[in-house]
Amino acid sequence: MVTLWWCVLGLLTCGYFALAGYDYGVGMLLPVFETDERRRRQTLGALGPFFLANEVWLVAAVGLLFGAFPHLEGKVFAGAYVLVVTLLLGLVTFTASMQLRSRRPDARRGAWTAGIVGGALVTAVSWGLFLGNLVAGLPLAADGSPSGDVLALFSPYAVLWGLGFVALFALQGAAFLAVRAPAELTGRAVRLARAFTAPVLAFLVIATVWSAFALDGVTALGVGVAVLAFAALAVTRLGLALRRNRVALVGSMVLAACPALLAGTLRFPAVLVSPGYALTVEQAATAPGTFALLAWFAPPSVLVLLVVQWLTWRAHRHPVDQRSLLHF
Repeated sequence: MVTLWWCVLGLLTCGYFALAGYDYGVGMLLPVFETDERRRRQTLGALGPFFLANEVWLVAAVGLLFGAFPHLEGKVFAGAYVLVVTLLLGLVTFTASMQLRSRRPDARRGAWTAGIVGGALVTAVSWGLFLGNLVAGLPLAADGSPSGDVLALFSPYAVLWGLGFVALFALQGAAFLAVRAPAELTGRAVRLARAFTAPVLAFLVIATVWSAFALDGVTALGVGVAVLAFAALAVTRLGLALRRNRVALVGSMVLAACPALLAGTLRFPAVLVSPGYALTVEQAATAPGTFALLAWFAPPSVLVLLVVQWLTWRAHRHPVDQRSLLHF
C-alpha cells in the first residue's frame, strides 16, 4: 500500500515537471525569442492557457506529500529550507508577473517582463539544486535533523544540476513554442530547441558519470531512469530533425520528468539519504488510517486533474494565430 501511494506521488511530481517545465522555459527564452511587443504577447499567449493548470500538479503533489509522507516532508523541507524559500520566491514572481503584465493596454511592461524572466530562471535553478541535493543526499545530521550547513546545499554536484535544469527547461520551452507559437516563429523555436540539445546532453553525460563514481546504493530502477533520459533526449532531437515538433515536445516532457523520477527511485526503498542516515518509504509514511482516508479523495482528484489537463490541451492544441484571444 505504501509503495502504491509513493507511485501516486511520483505520478503527480513527474506530471508537474513534464508540464510546467515549458512554462519556465518559455519565460527564460522570452528576451531572446522575440523583442517586438506584439510577438512577445503572442509568445506569452501561447503559454497562457496552460501555466496555471500545470502548476496545479505541484499543489496536488505537495498536498499528497504532507498527507501520505509527513516524516519525509518535515526532513526535506527543514534540510533544504533555503532552496524551498528561493523556489517559492521564483514561483510567486513568475506567476504574478504573468498575470499582471498585460492587464492594462497602456501599462509599462518592462518590469513585469523582467519578473517573468527572473522568476523562471530562479525557479529552474532552485529546482535543479533541490533535486541535485536529493539525489546526492541532503546535508543532515546523523539523527536526520538539519545540519545547519547552508553552503553544503550548493555543492559542485548540486550546482551542476542547477545549471542543467536551466538548459533542460529552455529546451522544453523551445519545443513547446515550436508547437504553439505563431507559424512565422516556428522556425526560430526549432533552431533554439536544437541549440539547447547540446548543453542538455552535456548535463546528462557529466551527471551520469559523476553519479556513477560518487553515489552509493544505486538501484536498477535508477539506472533505468538514466537510460530513459538519454532515450527521451534522442527522441526530442530526432523529432526536431524530422520536423515532428509534437514528438519533440513529448520527448522533452519525458526528459524533464526524469530527474524527479530518478530522485524517487535511485535508492528505493530508501527515499531520503544523508551521510550516516537513511529514511525508507515505510518510515516516511503516515498511519494506515490516514491512507484509508486519502483513498476516498485522491483517486477522483487525480482523475479530475487528468481530464481537465487533457481538455485544456485539446481546446488549445492549435498554434496561436491572428484570431487567438490573448490575455498575456
